[in-house]
Amino acid sequence: MCIFCKIVQGEIPCYKIYEDENNIAFLDISPRTKGHSLVIPKKHSDTLDSISQGDYIALSLAVTKVAHLLKSKLSADGYNIFCNNGTVAGQEVPHTHFHIFPRFADNKIKMTLPPILEDIKKNLSEIHKQIIS
Repeated sequence: MCIFCKIVQGEIPCYKIYEDENNIAFLDISPRTKGHSLVIPKKHSDTLDSISQGDYIALSLAVTKVAHLLKSKLSADGYNIFCNNGTVAGQEVPHTHFHIFPRFADNKIKMTLPPILEDIKKNLSEIHKQIIS
């Protein structure tokens, strides 16, 4: 059983901030920002592409509610939402989850994208064909 399933079962404590029939949200124990939270489905799935459509819809609604909760209660100026899928993408716990990072105007944290890859940019037509074929 994964660590998040143990949290869902109550075997491991957490700082729970939201719960509904299908999902829970809790503060991340390794916070990157004030209020950094995780939203997870109670039903185990390893990655986002393995979750059912109904469970995804319920999870998306929970993510929206938690983002609003964090923004309003912490007076955040904005937020980032991340979902890493697979170890190569930085997923550390193999249980579908979203990170919500409340953002504040005086916050010095930079969330930057990697540089544009010009060689890939030149091949967008070929990549497009590969995806839609």
